[in-house]
Amino acid sequence: MRPAMQAPGRVVIVGGGFGGLYAARVLAAAGAPVTVVDRRNFHLFQPLLYQVATGGLSPGDIASPIRSVLKRHLNARVVLGEVVDIDPPRRRVLIRGGDELVYDTLVVATGSEPSYFGHDLWMARAPGLKTVEDALLVRQRVFAAFERAELEPDGAARQALTTFAVVGGGPTGVELAGAIAELARSTLARDYRAFDPARARVLLLEGGDRILPVFPAELSRRATRSLERLGVEVRTHAFVVAIADGSLTVRVNDRDETIPAATVLWAAGVRASSFSDRLVERFCARRDPGGRVEVTADLSLPGHPEVFVIGDLALASGRSGRPLPGLAPVAMQQGRFVARRILGREPAGARFRYRDKGQLAVIGRNAAVCDLGRVRFFGFPAWLVWVFVHIAYLIEYDNKVLVLVQWAMSYVTRKRGARLITNPAVE
Repeated sequence: MRPAMQAPGRVVIVGGGFGGLYAARVLAAAGAPVTVVDRRNFHLFQPLLYQVATGGLSPGDIASPIRSVLKRHLNARVVLGEVVDIDPPRRRVLIRGGDELVYDTLVVATGSEPSYFGHDLWMARAPGLKTVEDALLVRQRVFAAFERAELEPDGAARQALTTFAVVGGGPTGVELAGAIAELARSTLARDYRAFDPARARVLLLEGGDRILPVFPAELSRRATRSLERLGVEVRTHAFVVAIADGSLTVRVNDRDETIPAATVLWAAGVRASSFSDRLVERFCARRDPGGRVEVTADLSLPGHPEVFVIGDLALASGRSGRPLPGLAPVAMQQGRFVARRILGREPAGARFRYRDKGQLAVIGRNAAVCDLGRVRFFGFPAWLVWVFVHIAYLIEYDNKVLVLVQWAMSYVTRKRGARLITNPAVE
């Protein structure tokens, strides 16, 4: 028998990512007074950012205005602003500029940002891929590199311009490296006259012993072979020790190698958003070295049952006792759970349990790996699953149609329609 719904009071959700938006939708549908605060006015489907970065999709294809998502619910309010602090005694969140919002229940879902493992100066030379601005900067650098190579008379300098180093062999790094390789060898094949884009060099650098370390070893090997067929050089046990303008230095087996590369892209790790500092200061919260804040079994802060932390910001454990990964499905399920908990549909003391539906990573055209636990497969079937899962998880119907049409056209023509260099002054 479902517990009777309790009056949740005023719910404030900080962050409109997967966790925050999924919580807001459940609360709004139940008639709860909910306010979503985000410094952006849109929800971004981050798993497809790499396609924006390589010209396959436009930013608007994978972004949905938060107001549009919640427009049918008059009890749901959206505030554009950056939350800079929390006042626990008065139960208020403080917004940059002086505004305040009163809450009875607070949900913090501010996500994560790229981690450079103490080398933050590398950020300017090796952008990550967490925001629309990141994706547009990467797109700018990738396509500008080919344009500069067209005018470069020196062969060695041209090779450096068309060398792309992707640091990090997780799903983002694999997808980005595969997309750049396909871009060079297929989409741009006949676009330049002074050089052959197919001779571009794409490196994928991973510090561990294999790429996609969270996947079974066999699928990692399959992914490596698929990338190599695309022309990607996969290097494992490769640790980046320096990044300079036009090059990076990699340490392999205690030997340093400097690689001339005009474009270095970062996909090596993330850390919790800096808002975790506020939770530590205001609630005496504890966090791990990656900045994730420790939560109880129901995702609330210890000693503060009115404050929930979800998504990449939360250090929550799965059934094995190990921390849950920072994946979109984890945040989605946590958002729904917290909403039910606030509404009283989950009993006091209920424990969040993540239902792992499997993992997917795409390598390129007709190539992907899929791990569903007992069932594992790769190649074209896995690629089809990847396509339809990502279409299904897009928030709005318009985005689903736009992305499906774009992918269908790209599949038939092998073209990428969003190959715009919007800021030529940036290199």
